[in-house]
Amino acid sequence: MKISLFIPCALLCRVLCAAPPSSEDDNPDKQQYSIFHPAPREQMRDFNADRPSQTEGPRTIDAGHFQLEWDFLNAALDYNSPDRTHSETWNVVPLNIRVGLLNDLEFDLILDNFILSRTKDPAVGNYDKTAGIGDITTQFKFSLWGNDRGNTSFGIVPFVKLPLEASALRNGKTEGGLILPLDVKLPGGWDLGVMTEWAFVNDDTGGYNANFVNSIILGHKMTRRLSAYVEFLSVVSSASHFQWIGQIDVGLTWSVSENTQFDCGCNSGVTKAAPDLIPFVGFSVRF
Repeated sequence: MKISLFIPCALLCRVLCAAPPSSEDDNPDKQQYSIFHPAPREQMRDFNADRPSQTEGPRTIDAGHFQLEWDFLNAALDYNSPDRTHSETWNVVPLNIRVGLLNDLEFDLILDNFILSRTKDPAVGNYDKTAGIGDITTQFKFSLWGNDRGNTSFGIVPFVKLPLEASALRNGKTEGGLILPLDVKLPGGWDLGVMTEWAFVNDDTGGYNANFVNSIILGHKMTRRLSAYVEFLSVVSSASHFQWIGQIDVGLTWSVSENTQFDCGCNSGVTKAAPDLIPFVGFSVRF
């Protein structure tokens, strides 16, 4: 029901916020470009990274171009969990490789890379340590509108987590879902993003639960190169014992050039089921 309500709202935003038509010279037709026929650099859209926020963006990268986005390091720190355990999960250089296939279609390969996890039961006092390679996720992003023009943009992002061999860090099961991101450009250098995600998650008994993720993000361009954002993310599930996850996230992005960006920030849990803190520092570059 929530997804069915989201799409009409997105369509309404498109009608209300659409920009006046631009001249053909300002917005040349780019549908002829592909991974084998790259878009010329002078026609490429403004640099747009999916990180550092958790809200997926609806815009794709230009056909025939590549973009790398990664954390140098991030850490999920949780010392106030419902079961009273203390946990630290360090993810070393998780990477998102984005490939422009067509003008409105891209392919993403998301690698968790190396993960170090430590869990401590206060009653016992010792840390259990686990280290190894994390999951691999693939997804396609298709822009329905607003990729090159207009004040709103909307996309569809189906994704699948690959069933790698099970380990202490991987469940070895195929999981996936669908993301619906919407972006609205507001006056005064403000941007509003909304995301709805529906994911199938293995329940470790041979079945699947449905996770429902919603987020909203408000960003502002503070200077020509510096931008800031605040975000709220919520996760609920059909699992019987699932506890609501809520987070408030803040971050900064610094545009070094038209093709590179540094970022930093911290995601903070506002419910006991969410990690207390997830600090991060990252980088994005386009080729």
